[in-house]
Amino acid sequence: MKIAISVSEKEKAKEASSSYFKALVEAGAKPAELRLVTCADTAGIRAEDFDGILFAGGEDVDPTFYGEARKHDNVHANPARDQFEFSLLDRARRHRKPVLGICRGAQMVNVKFGGTLYQDIKFDWPPSDEEAAAVEHKQPGDRADLTHNVTVTDPASQLAQVLQGSFPVNSLHHQGIKRLGHGLKVCAHSEDGLVEAVEAADDDSYLLAVQWHPEELTGYPEHKRLLEQFVQECRVSASQDETTKTFGKAGV
Repeated sequence: MKIAISVSEKEKAKEASSSYFKALVEAGAKPAELRLVTCADTAGIRAEDFDGILFAGGEDVDPTFYGEARKHDNVHANPARDQFEFSLLDRARRHRKPVLGICRGAQMVNVKFGGTLYQDIKFDWPPSDEEAAAVEHKQPGDRADLTHNVTVTDPASQLAQVLQGSFPVNSLHHQGIKRLGHGLKVCAHSEDGLVEAVEAADDDSYLLAVQWHPEELTGYPEHKRLLEQFVQECRVSASQDETTKTFGKAGV
């Protein structure tokens, strides 16, 4: 099995100490099965050479990819990373590879499917009442702090297989999903109504993307289960590929 973890250059430099890398090891992957990749690796990376892709957090998606100009000074984009990940996602879907998006990864998936984003939640998405306005989406504390609740709103979703009802999450983003992309469905919301998780509307292959950071929460069984689900999907993908290769050789 091989899993690609698409990250920023800063995160890749951490190598095995990356929180994404360590979290997938805790979820059942072996270190040798994981590879951190960035847009600098474009020439040598193909999604079909892996059994799953994790799209990690980081820079904002360039607003031009969803038809908008940059509205706020705190929007920091990396178009080269966007293009790299759009291509990876395309090929992963074409080859039916499992995909997990985290934070920026969820936003990137939504944009690739034709959706749009709130460029800054604080300015572009004012909640309707004081209670909702109190929800903190860009928490000031430790990355592993639990800061607000998320509720699974689709009991038939892949997310609902490992998480049910309402549960606390960390929150480290200033952007969010605005218009949902075509071919996606919402499976969780925060208590103020913001979209917190989406997945593929069809059952062709595993694609789940969450707005919080489960890689920082592996000490909580429910969040660890989400990562374990992804690793298991990747193992199934690897097994299916091996079976295909075996039968292909037998038929020659």
